[in-house]
Amino acid sequence: MSVDLGVRQVESWREVLAGLHSRFASRFSRSEPRGRALEYMAGLIAPLERKNGWSLAERAGEAHPIGMQRLLGEADWDADGVRDDVRDFVVETIGAPDGVLICDDTGFLKKGTRSAGVQRQYTGTAGRTENCQIGTFLAYASARGRALIDRELYLPVSWTDDRERCRAAGIDDEVAFATKNEHFRLMVQRVLDAGVPFAWVTADEAYGQVKHTRFWLEQRHVAHVLATKVNDTVITAGWAERRVDALIATLPRQHWKRISGGPGAHGERIYDWARVAIRPCWEDGFGHWVLARRSVADPTEIAYYVCYGPVGSRLKDLVKVAAARWQVEECFQTAKNECGLDHYQVRRYDAWYRHITLSMAALAALTAIRAHELEKGAAILDKPD
Repeated sequence: MSVDLGVRQVESWREVLAGLHSRFASRFSRSEPRGRALEYMAGLIAPLERKNGWSLAERAGEAHPIGMQRLLGEADWDADGVRDDVRDFVVETIGAPDGVLICDDTGFLKKGTRSAGVQRQYTGTAGRTENCQIGTFLAYASARGRALIDRELYLPVSWTDDRERCRAAGIDDEVAFATKNEHFRLMVQRVLDAGVPFAWVTADEAYGQVKHTRFWLEQRHVAHVLATKVNDTVITAGWAERRVDALIATLPRQHWKRISGGPGAHGERIYDWARVAIRPCWEDGFGHWVLARRSVADPTEIAYYVCYGPVGSRLKDLVKVAAARWQVEECFQTAKNECGLDHYQVRRYDAWYRHITLSMAALAALTAIRAHELEKGAAILDKPD
């Protein structure tokens, strides 16, 4: 999501930030951190080169960063409650019955060994193994915009097997190891419990290739289009177990349709798409398919998806959901470039959640502003001459 609506003029958006802040003001036990949280969010979307304790404090007119540091550390407030309030704000702003939930993770490059969850691990942010933390996120997208609505910090086994190290980073003993897929399911369950309107879930193959995750979604009748690996196996309509690439390879040429997945950074995302029905038993009005996306320039470049959704779902419906996944990348880009998502200098587990939550709130405010501007533009276009 490229925010081009005058992000540099953050003061003119104070009303939007203040309105969002008022929704979760009760999550703070004292007035000082409550007020500082608003200044923190305003600083996160201000035109500052680095958005750390010093720069945010200076922008707020404070002589030292202690207050901002306390906001993330010792102050008494409920970050998970704020997360829920931010999610509800996003739903009120851009929510729609055909909304899409998108799960993905992103890395935060770090030095040293004391930041909660840090270790040398692969991150798509750098495209290689780096010393970093990894956060798993859930985004919400609709025709009106997209924003991050949930987050979890991944703690590798090297951390959860060392409780002394965990305690030093503020990680409680009851916080056990959880895979990113477990984070995914936890976040989707919170959305279900909250009654958030959405129609589909999508994620990349790190999540889609895990059969247990797919089964878990099916048990809850959550429609999904999940990327998977080329050698994943499925049960066909004839009860055979086949690899997805072999199944797609049997399709005749006329089954492939050239469809745009929507605009991208370099124009329309046009690919050839095909699907094949799988699973002999369809229940409760839901069907199962393998979906394939083939490069127009290089027909040997094929990506695969396992899909579950209403039996009336058309090929273009599945394509639309698969293509929606790029929007979480735009969320990360905007959150990091405009909302300081990766500018933090905290080490403690709880402080990570607090900074990330306030950054998500800042992104939600930008999303609301953008949606409002788009609606105003549409209203002007709709006016008679």
